[in-house]
Amino acid sequence: MVKTAIFGASGYTGAALVEKVIQHPFLELNNLYVSTNSNDAGKTIASLHPSLSHLSSHTLIAADESMLADIANENDVILLATPHEASHDWTPHLLNGKARVFDLSGAFRLASSEDYENFYGFKHQHTQWLDKAIYGLAEHNTDAIANAKLVAVPGCYPTASLCGLLPLKKAGVLDSTIPPIINAVSGVSGAGRKAALSNSFCEVSLQAYGVFSHRHTPEISQHLGQDVIFTPHLGNFKRGILATITAKLSPDVTAEQVNEIFTQYYQNNPIVRLQATNPKLDDVVNTPFCDLHWHIDTSKGYIIVSSAIDNVLKGAATQAIQCVNLSHGWPDQTGLVGGVA
Repeated sequence: MVKTAIFGASGYTGAALVEKVIQHPFLELNNLYVSTNSNDAGKTIASLHPSLSHLSSHTLIAADESMLADIANENDVILLATPHEASHDWTPHLLNGKARVFDLSGAFRLASSEDYENFYGFKHQHTQWLDKAIYGLAEHNTDAIANAKLVAVPGCYPTASLCGLLPLKKAGVLDSTIPPIINAVSGVSGAGRKAALSNSFCEVSLQAYGVFSHRHTPEISQHLGQDVIFTPHLGNFKRGILATITAKLSPDVTAEQVNEIFTQYYQNNPIVRLQATNPKLDDVVNTPFCDLHWHIDTSKGYIIVSSAIDNVLKGAATQAIQCVNLSHGWPDQTGLVGGVA
């Protein structure tokens, strides 16, 4: 069994990781950690998440920097569901041990240190790892993930967006002179578990935020290899992301070509489902899937791709498990989807 430690298990994503590790046929949940200043230190995961009440023996341990090297050598896999700054500070220490590190924060997703100052508000102190970290979009970076010591698991909005755009980009059928326009709406769980007025159900009304300034914009642009216009929205529902992507195609691209591009690209990726109609959030919430559908206006040369995911799962926890699977040579859907041929 592959010994696994989880940092940040008190949050939504951390709890989802606990559940998926426990259910996994080859992973063993070793320990759960939080920072020393966390109010949840010393509590059981069962007391924080009643859905995990069968795991009453697992207590959240307060970890400080002096413990990190030992933790990294006592485990094979470390999953970080921690704030960006915490991952930034802890990851280099954890990489000194034998464990492979899968960071679900944004601390190592971007190549440019300037982007961290501009979009994350802190100066990156470990820029040598920005070049070494492998971007963990499982369906698109399979071989590199398999050999990575550090995997930067993508953000939820970039996952939904890139799953819809990368097949077209890699096939060379996107017009590189016109940025794709991405409008995406997320449930309030994307803001985390900590209570705040801005994500209270009584206060949330569908609205755009982070216009021209959201930290996922450089992430999407970097890994697509093309500028995008990205506008996120917050909806008054718990979970899920629906991204509607409008892009200009190269001249003379046909609907048949696009259909073939998506079919071939995802033919061996059961986590991505190509649907006959526009996807709905209800079809992906509480699942690891990304559902895609597209419409093409050949007279104008535009495509609209609809992409739906669960932001806590495919947008975070289950994508991290996909990466763990790939790093150990297992099919990426192991422990996530049953009955897939």
